[in-house]
Amino acid sequence: MEPNYKIRSAVAHDVDTIFSFVSHLEERSFDFNRFKEKYSDNLSREEVIYLVAVNEMDEVVGFISCHGQELLHHEAQVFEIQEMYVARNYRDKGIGKALYAALLEKLAKADCESLEVSTQIKRTDAKRFYLKLGFTQSHAKFVKEM
Repeated sequence: MEPNYKIRSAVAHDVDTIFSFVSHLEERSFDFNRFKEKYSDNLSREEVIYLVAVNEMDEVVGFISCHGQELLHHEAQVFEIQEMYVARNYRDKGIGKALYAALLEKLAKADCESLEVSTQIKRTDAKRFYLKLGFTQSHAKFVKEM
């Protein structure tokens, strides 16, 4: 990653940009007020990690979110990357890898047994990215819309 980018924890005033990123990533519109409420609540949760990459003008250009949970079939917390997004003009500059590396630093201090990630089948670039990072495809995920 170029030295003029830095990774930091997300803060409340990043919500507008992160809302835009998640809306674009999921290709849908969300209710902003509900999104902001969940985002604010999650900022205070120890088991939720939100990191952003910012450029030299302190603009957020990338985001990763990771949530931990206690599962009966694991002896320690299992964390899962929920969202990862890098602004189109900033892709292929190592920002995704830098966000991931910063996340690993945070997880090294947690009671973390494993890190998981899911991605939509159509996101072939994301699948290649995660495989390059050392993830293995060990499960199939099934979803039922409610």
